[in-house]
Amino acid sequence: MSDDKKRLTTSSGRPYYDHSDTLSAGPRGPLLLQDYILHEKMAHFNRERIPERVVHAKGSAAFGTFTVTHNISSLTRAKLFSKVGNSCRVLLRFSTVGGERGSADTERDPRGFAVKFYTEDGNWDLVGNNTPVFFIKDPKLFSDFIHTQKREPRSHLKSPTMMWDFWSLHPESLHQVMILMSSRGTPDGYRHMNGYGSHTFSMVNADGKRVWVKFHFKTAQGIRNMSATEASSMRGVDPDYAQRDLYEAIAWGDYPRWHLKIQVMTEEQAQVFPWNPFDLTKIWPHADYPLIDVGTLELNENPMNYFAEVEQSAFAPAHIIDGIGFSPDKMLQGRILSYPDAHRYRLGANYEQIPVNRCPFHVNNTQRDGAMRVDGNHGDQPNYYPNSFDSLHAESRYAEPAFELDSITADRYDRNGPGDDDHYSQPRALFENVMSDDERTATVENITASMSGIQGPQRDSIIQRQLSHFRKVSPTLADRVQRGLSA
Repeated sequence: MSDDKKRLTTSSGRPYYDHSDTLSAGPRGPLLLQDYILHEKMAHFNRERIPERVVHAKGSAAFGTFTVTHNISSLTRAKLFSKVGNSCRVLLRFSTVGGERGSADTERDPRGFAVKFYTEDGNWDLVGNNTPVFFIKDPKLFSDFIHTQKREPRSHLKSPTMMWDFWSLHPESLHQVMILMSSRGTPDGYRHMNGYGSHTFSMVNADGKRVWVKFHFKTAQGIRNMSATEASSMRGVDPDYAQRDLYEAIAWGDYPRWHLKIQVMTEEQAQVFPWNPFDLTKIWPHADYPLIDVGTLELNENPMNYFAEVEQSAFAPAHIIDGIGFSPDKMLQGRILSYPDAHRYRLGANYEQIPVNRCPFHVNNTQRDGAMRVDGNHGDQPNYYPNSFDSLHAESRYAEPAFELDSITADRYDRNGPGDDDHYSQPRALFENVMSDDERTATVENITASMSGIQGPQRDSIIQRQLSHFRKVSPTLADRVQRGLSA
């Protein structure tokens, strides 16, 4: 790089020399208003921090490549999956969910797992977690739930009382609570955990046939978790442990990989499924809907600048590509709205023009103007459609098949109505059949430690309400937690 390109300049490009000494009236005199370099530096400094994400504030990310290894072109017409060997660049951001930007990486918390596929048909964001289920099934409860994971309004402290009060009043959370309170709630960094799209999505093939799908990313590094003691100790030793582990592994050439697999359910199977297949608090049994291999994701490139490529990255379930679609999953429907809205607040109306979020291929629409529009604003093309002056057009081959709705009656249906109110059988299977004896012991100890923090006049009623839910999961679980709380 030439010396001219390295010389110190203002933001408008004017070279200058006195970077450290402000213009003043005499060596000890007051400063002069005309030193605009001082104002430029301070004004920019005052605006360096954009609002942090309401959730998933603390995060790490890396770039890499996704490669198709198995043929699923019969299920989707997405160009990415049209043949084995196709590949695209990806950005994968990991995060904790409830903590602030400065919180520790080893807190007991779900982990975000958000993938941006830069495909030739546009950017596809698959925004999930390291768990296949979630705490709630209706988006109206989301802000209330997140408030209980943040800070109590009076003391501004984290509150086990809030958490367990909410969970005990919403038994649909049991499945995710059981996972969170197991060792899976404190994964050993980001490389040794799975990722899930969690929601039910859809795929549409070249014949216009739709199937329902769930996405699973299985870590090639193997699952590895921390005990509660190890996680607590690491919070003091290295609060950025997971970020450091990911960054250094890639820097050293030890590239982490995940294998993408899908579960597939036909529309006909969904109609006779024993519970709501779009319920985010429940899984599809693998015995009935086995995993199908799709491809491999490898992270092999660290960001060059954290703010530009990680803090300004924006993921939204609304960002899909032709051949991938939505489902009646109520939580997914809520996220389609809320995520882009959060990005417009945090990053601005033109957040998709930020380089890390920009589609690497053609973008054509009639959206114009707005703060920080930096892509040429579509030049002299008309800003309405259709028009008589350009060739912008819609192609019928991208139409999606119609949804057949079960009912035409709009109402506020009980999310836990008949058929959707079994909150216990899947947590029971997790505790009794999936967990080992050591994992059951760790889960009981973690629950007991967390519930011991419940305080206030409602302490006993919250504990008894939660114990009644645990008893419906497993009497053994309830008895062991109760003994631990009484010790």
